[in-house]
Amino acid sequence: MFKRILFICLFFTLLFNCSVNEKPEFIRLENIKVVNSNIQSITLSADALFINPNDVGGTLKTDDLKVFINDTEVAKVVSDEFNVPSKKNFTIPLIVAVATDSIIDKKSLGGLLGSLISQRLKVQYKGDIKYKVLGYSSTYTVDETQELKIKL
Repeated sequence: MFKRILFICLFFTLLFNCSVNEKPEFIRLENIKVVNSNIQSITLSADALFINPNDVGGTLKTDDLKVFINDTEVAKVVSDEFNVPSKKNFTIPLIVAVATDSIIDKKSLGGLLGSLISQRLKVQYKGDIKYKVLGYSSTYTVDETQELKIKL
């Protein structure tokens, strides 16, 4: 009987001392850059910066995050679930390889040729990052655009 009462007290103590006051805060996308570029593909990377004030972590998923180049959707960021550390600032790497032929279509050919001549691309990350912890879920909306210089 004593062990059962001790276990119940310990359980509730741990439950109420671990705070889940608020969801982690999405700060911004940073370090958007071209990692590699050649005739076949362009590899882009960015870091999603978060702050988690809670005593517990959780997971983040990026399945609903799309990449646009010169206003044309060219890829989705697909990654494994990312484990959120407790009481820390952290970043999630968002890396995507885009086939250069996926950028070309009839309506954006002129824009692409202009981009290749100027060696600049308008890159946009747009969509949602989903957070889950202890049965609770939340969504962060991402919409970040940046002009990047490329070297082919």
